[in-house]
Amino acid sequence: MPTFTLAAAVSAELEIRKSRFIAHALPVADREAAMDELRRLRAAHPAATHVCWALLAGGQSGMSDDGEPSGTAGRPILEVLRHHDLDGVLAAVVRYYGGVKLGAGGLVRAYTDAIASALLNAERVERIALACLVVEMGFADEARVRRWIEQEGAELIDSVYELNVRLTIRMPATAIDPARDALRDLTQGRAAFPTT
Repeated sequence: MPTFTLAAAVSAELEIRKSRFIAHALPVADREAAMDELRRLRAAHPAATHVCWALLAGGQSGMSDDGEPSGTAGRPILEVLRHHDLDGVLAAVVRYYGGVKLGAGGLVRAYTDAIASALLNAERVERIALACLVVEMGFADEARVRRWIEQEGAELIDSVYELNVRLTIRMPATAIDPARDALRDLTQGRAAFPTT
């Protein structure tokens, strides 16, 4: 089943019983990028009572109630992300307390509604897993292989010149096996694919 990320950051604001809930959802590469975004949000809202969040990023997922009663903010936000089949997304809700207690059920609804509102018209794009392929060839084949990389829209991330040329290419994981076959054909079997 495909997973999706967001094409761009989205936000929405709700007022619930005098409290302001400002929801943000944005695509992030990993947990480190998400923590950078959270620091920016906290800096932009120094008077906020809470900045609750959830992150779905493969094996780097997480969540925080940031002082709200346990299970009333981070978990509901996370469930909304899961419901939308999102990955590589940080969702955060900034709350300015308005003086009226909402109770646990009210908080769950408020955080759920805030992030769901932000995602309502968000454009989702399929998230494609990337992988690296290392190809080794003689100098005579390098220009041809570089042209192939460019035509395929792959990304050349490293070049090493020793007895042979070793190129490291980043591309969709599903394209690795066909790429090996294409590069073997292109170099008439001379391309090698070292594992280290």
